[in-house]
Amino acid sequence: MMIEELDGEQHLVRIPFEDDSVEILVRASADAVARVAPDGVPAVRVVEATIDYLLTRQRPDDLPPQLDLEDVVPAYEGFEGELRRRLTEPA
Repeated sequence: MMIEELDGEQHLVRIPFEDDSVEILVRASADAVARVAPDGVPAVRVVEATIDYLLTRQRPDDLPPQLDLEDVVPAYEGFEGELRRRLTEPA
């Protein structure tokens, strides 16, 4: 997976899939990042962890071409706790 930060809130995620890749534009506002991530975790890490989380539930080509972290949080029960766990465990 490759993540390109386009600005402070927009990230272009490229996920290798079959013979090509899937691109997803992810918006992660500062408020959404602060809600789901421990202090000091950069938005790009939150985006990466979010996509990893979603990929355990869906194929890359089943994900929408645009995602907003604000919409993902309420869509999955336990998402915030799971994301915090992923972001605090050693790499």
